[in-house]
Order: sequence, then C-alpha cells, then structure tokens
Amino acid sequence: MHGRGHNTVAVLFVCLGNICRSPMAEGAFRAAAARRGFECHVDSAGTASYHIGHPPDPRAIATAEANGVTISSQRARQIERNDFYAFTHILAMDSANLVGIRAQAPRDATARIGLFLDAVEGRGGEPIRDPYYGDESDFDAVWQDVTLAADALVERLIRDGVEARF
Repeated sequence: MHGRGHNTVAVLFVCLGNICRSPMAEGAFRAAAARRGFECHVDSAGTASYHIGHPPDPRAIATAEANGVTISSQRARQIERNDFYAFTHILAMDSANLVGIRAQAPRDATARIGLFLDAVEGRGGEPIRDPYYGDESDFDAVWQDVTLAADALVERLIRDGVEARF
C-alpha cells in the first residue's frame, strides 16, 4: 500500500455500510481516473460492520452498470486502523460518517480526511445522500453526485498530487 510520504495517491471512499454510496464513488472515481490516465490506488469501506463481505446493493450495481461502470466484484469491508496510513485521502460521503472516521483516526494518522463533495466548487459541506431506503431515482442522484465529485477530485489530484486538500 501507499503512504503520504510517497508520490502515489491512494483514495478510500467511506459510507456507513459500504454497499451503496462508497462502492459507487469508488467505481465513478476509477472511471474518472482512467479517462484522464491518472494512476492511483482506490478502495471503499464502511464505518459499520453490517455488510462485511457482501457485494454492493443490486440497485447500486445496476446504476453504475447503466453508466458503463462495473462494481459487482467489490466486497464490503469496514474501515480499519491501517487505512489511516495506507491511504493518502479518506473521503466520507456525509458528515455523520466523517465524524465516525475522525473518531477512529489514530493521532499519528497520515491520511487527509474530508468530505467527498468538498472536491466540488460550491458543494463543500454537502452530503451524498444515502439512497438505501429510496428508489432508482435516489441511486441515479447519487451517481450524478459521485461522478461530479470524482471528476473534480481527479483534476485536483492531478494538479496537487498527494498534497491535495479539500
């Protein structure tokens, strides 16, 4: 894995259960990075242990697939201590998960921790809303947000590298 002392960017996307928003964010970011030829390490995790080992929600898989991105091979996992050193950036989908991530962060953590939508000009502080109890339109809205944020994040990381702040 990679730490902040290296030139390789490593991004971890985090939501609650790691079956809807963060897998979609991971997929959208992989696609955005590939379009720009930007090489980095990317993964996703949840703050809770509800779905460890499970694939993303079928609605998340279908939404990503409809947009040309495959996320069906991902498996949910819970954020762990090593992530705070292995990743250069840990990005939460909402403020509740951001609080949870910061509470778990070791004092000497090297990862930069923030909200995913903070990468988008004018959207700082906004959550990517949880679509779990919603319908297809909620998953489509999440896809729009994660794609917008992924494109903005890739641009910022290309410009600033591991030092990118949000």
